[in-house]
Amino acid sequence: MNNNRIAFQFIILLGLVSLFGDITYEGARSVTGPYLYILGASAAIVGLVAGLGEFIGYALRLVSGFVADKTRAYWPLTFIGYGLIFSVPLLAFAGLWQVAAFLIILERMGKAIRTPARDAILSHATKQVGRGLGFGIHEALDQVGAIIGPLIFSLVFLLKGGYKEGFTILWIPAVLVLLTLTIARIKVPVPEKLETSKGKLVEGKLSKVFWTYTLFTFLSVAGFANFQLISYHLKVQSIVSDVQIPVLYAIAMGTDAVVALTAGKTYDRVGLKVLLMIPLLTFFIPFFAFSSTFSFTVISVILWGAVMGIHETVMRAAIADLTPIRKRGSAYGIFNTAYGLSWLFGGVIMGFLYDISIIYLILFVALMEMISVPVFFMIKR
Repeated sequence: MNNNRIAFQFIILLGLVSLFGDITYEGARSVTGPYLYILGASAAIVGLVAGLGEFIGYALRLVSGFVADKTRAYWPLTFIGYGLIFSVPLLAFAGLWQVAAFLIILERMGKAIRTPARDAILSHATKQVGRGLGFGIHEALDQVGAIIGPLIFSLVFLLKGGYKEGFTILWIPAVLVLLTLTIARIKVPVPEKLETSKGKLVEGKLSKVFWTYTLFTFLSVAGFANFQLISYHLKVQSIVSDVQIPVLYAIAMGTDAVVALTAGKTYDRVGLKVLLMIPLLTFFIPFFAFSSTFSFTVISVILWGAVMGIHETVMRAAIADLTPIRKRGSAYGIFNTAYGLSWLFGGVIMGFLYDISIIYLILFVALMEMISVPVFFMIKR
């Protein structure tokens, strides 16, 4: 069996791992807010748990990526990270909000531990089939799971079940995560061999181009309004009903999956030029998202999903092309940390500006995206 076929099958297996993983934790994330409330947590506690979990989920990647490169323990770190996903179905037994909060944060820690190592492993296989296409396939399967997960809880509630029953069902995809990951590990025990045979630079330092690319990522993502703020606007302004908001999110996830494949294949043809679509599309999102018109809301959701698809595909694929193999874990750790900090920075600023004036929010987005464009051309040079 040639390397191309092995690589493609390997990418599919890792995509299925992410699919089952997203069914598990995205299903839980869709209901953890009200679940914590039922267990007695205040709104402040819910916000703190969510914020702390996301911060840890990104910040810890800097450490886990460095450890992955130093120890070469890419597979062990990936297994440990995915193993912590079992904290999700264990939520069924959480009788106190403190226990539930601990399990929620533990799952985010698991994602931080596994992501740099997993992306480094995945990057080796994508060299064979095309970076963009490989990461696009992975992201598309990932988003299928992100859609299925929340729908499981909707079905459970529709059948008169409760949170405990919903979390209990998530044992199934959680177990499938580790089973599929084990199959992938058996099939390709040394993923680096899929790339080193292509003559890729193995040793070396992270280049100036990589750091400039990281700056571009921070600036362009800082102006990307998170869905929580958009949905908050939809609720406060009574633009759509509570039932319609999850549907809009599902539309965004579906758009993400479709655009991921298209953007990935385009990246393989034209390279980094695809990244210019990020500031261009992000610039228009607040004009539609923070209006009072339903049709504009739908347009904003589609744009939002499209940008996410490019983030998760092209941005990740480019890291592999800009870094030597032995620094791949560190590079993904740095990239993910910068990405998370940017979301935190942008989210705080836009939330603050929203309370003052939507005009100021739009100006902030425009400023961030306009600054990111010349930084992009520095990368090209």
